Amino acid sequence: MKNGNISIFIPHLGCPNACSFCNQKTISAAVKAPAAEEAEAVIKSALEYITDSEKRARTEIAFFGGSFTAVPRDYMVSLLQTARRYTGKDKFGGIRISTRPDRIDGEILTLLKEYGVTAIELGAQSMNDRVLAANSRGHTSEDVRRAAELIKAYGFETGLQMMTGLYGSSPEDDLYTGEEIIKLRPDTVRIYPTAVLKGTRLGELYEKGEYILYPFESCVEVCARLARRFSEENIRVIRLGLHAEEGVRENALAGYYHPAFGEIVRSRIIRDLITESMTDGVTLCETAQSGMSALTGHERRNRKYFDEHFPGRVMFKRNDTLPRGIVRINGKDIRVFT
Repeated sequence: MKNGNISIFIPHLGCPNACSFCNQKTISAAVKAPAAEEAEAVIKSALEYITDSEKRARTEIAFFGGSFTAVPRDYMVSLLQTARRYTGKDKFGGIRISTRPDRIDGEILTLLKEYGVTAIELGAQSMNDRVLAANSRGHTSEDVRRAAELIKAYGFETGLQMMTGLYGSSPEDDLYTGEEIIKLRPDTVRIYPTAVLKGTRLGELYEKGEYILYPFESCVEVCARLARRFSEENIRVIRLGLHAEEGVRENALAGYYHPAFGEIVRSRIIRDLITESMTDGVTLCETAQSGMSALTGHERRNRKYFDEHFPGRVMFKRNDTLPRGIVRINGKDIRVFT
């Protein structure tokens, strides 16, 4: 069952350095950090809106957008105290935060546990130290490994976030990052293809011609391969692509931002699965109505691809007897969607 978040964005406050790709005000569409009272208003509104007790229990209050454990301690505690009042019986299921790998230690994890935090996501971005340095991340891959292991040892749900197509990175580097993340056995992963935003060093490098992105279709292929590997290892991919926020649309100079990126990647996964399953006869591909768009492809890309390359060899069929998220190819059921 899919979980939900009540997202509260904490802008760049507390982050010790400016990464090449980061314009936090653009990403969060916010110019100031919300006070505890403002966060409480968002949480209370969500509590009134989400009346189903089971759905509430699957929903977390999530502090995203900045390096949560690097903000001033009094401010962080005020937010956690507020959020904790809205978790528990008949309320929300927990508290989720995101932060940097080099802002995690035993003392902070003890504090987070005390205030009811249930999940911690680390912005790893890459597991290649050369790529991390080129993008001014200010931490190493070893910091990611150390922090992830510590978070797991303290009993938190562990999430890792990675980016594809960063400055200095290649498809091979991105696939390597995926394999290194798998070794850390996180519970969840987010895959964020790089968006080149105005007001960032990456934007300057792009405009000077010093940052050349690999093609969009290559990015889709890499993300499809990554998502399949994580699925094979029972690691949930809870996000593919940046959220469709106005600030990103308005400020993107280039990159892999697309409001339907997740569906494009899932469609590519299905195309690959169909290709691998083809026989000499007609390959029958079925899914319920909710999955037909991804099955036939964003803007019917899969249908067009097979009509061009394998005319008459692939048939798409709606089958509402199949559970949500299942694609049946030549009689074999495969879970593709969450």
